[in-house]
Amino acid sequence: MSETALTNIPTMPVGKLVDKLSHAYSRLIAQKLPVKTMPSVMLWGAPGVGKSQAVRQIAEEIGSNTGKTVHVTDVRLLLFSPIDLRGIPTANADKTLAVWLKPQIFQMDSSEKIVNILFLDEISAAPQSVQAAAYQITLDRVVGEHKLPENCIVIAAGNRTTDKSVAYKMPKALANRLLHIQVEVSFRAWKEWAIQGGVNGKVLGFLSFRQSYLMGFDPSSDDLAFATPRSWEMVSNILNFIDGDVEMAYPMIAGIVGTGAALEFRTWTKVYQQLPDIEDIFNGGTPGLPQNTDAMYALTASMTAYAREHRDDMKKIANSIRYAGRMPPDFSTVLMRDYLYLEKNYKDKLMAVPEFTQWLRRSGGLMNGAV
Repeated sequence: MSETALTNIPTMPVGKLVDKLSHAYSRLIAQKLPVKTMPSVMLWGAPGVGKSQAVRQIAEEIGSNTGKTVHVTDVRLLLFSPIDLRGIPTANADKTLAVWLKPQIFQMDSSEKIVNILFLDEISAAPQSVQAAAYQITLDRVVGEHKLPENCIVIAAGNRTTDKSVAYKMPKALANRLLHIQVEVSFRAWKEWAIQGGVNGKVLGFLSFRQSYLMGFDPSSDDLAFATPRSWEMVSNILNFIDGDVEMAYPMIAGIVGTGAALEFRTWTKVYQQLPDIEDIFNGGTPGLPQNTDAMYALTASMTAYAREHRDDMKKIANSIRYAGRMPPDFSTVLMRDYLYLEKNYKDKLMAVPEFTQWLRRSGGLMNGAV
């Protein structure tokens, strides 16, 4: 396994590549141009960095921008052989020729109301014989005798050989057929997605306080459990849907992000004992503010999580903004920026709230162009 050089391709956080690609595809669709006008895309990045999540977000954005239904077909090439991609051979009606039955994964709706995304995940982990079979898919948009519909976008993703995962060097002929983007970790981009996606407030607060723990992947380490955006999403799911008690869930958390990160997380969550009543704040109460920095991070994360669940109750939102005016300016700025992430274009709703516009006049300069 020789190295694949990624030094001469653009590097983007998930949020930026979602914006760029969804905009490009939406423009093509709006102009009724074939999506194959744009080359197939190859996303490179470390395990758990968010490549698969990015494809799902691209699908959502295209659907929102175009009004079409977007179907994502996730194909893990590592599990396929070249024959699997072509289909099962069988005899024709008079038993004189072999015909190939189309694999179910390529049975796509070609109607104008649909956009298909064929996601070729783990392409770099597939043997080179399978990668070679992907030539036709990425450039000619055919699979053996079977043709992809005109409304099908092709996106591939894989780990880098430097990640010490199962990864084969991509043949030059295949590489030259693709538009390459390297995916990097950006805490701000992850946080925007996490707020909109309902990531558990304790996970959000801890990673706001210790941003370096968002990505703990080390290709030189033999650890089986380590922190990545993907593994923190798993922790969030456990706390949201299985057991919200961090102490009880600790063994499962450690089994996902490793004992080091899990221990730090468990210790930090004790600050929640110092927090005022969040519901009281949103109902117009004025409880005291915590004094410790870590508790302030926990408070802003808890308020953001509560605000997400009540984002259409602008009276509650106004009460929380009034309370935020008592916070140190840097923390009230963090909270207001997080509110902007509650949903797409939520800024328009906030601008109709007098408390928010008053806060902007006082402290809006700290937002660094976020508004």
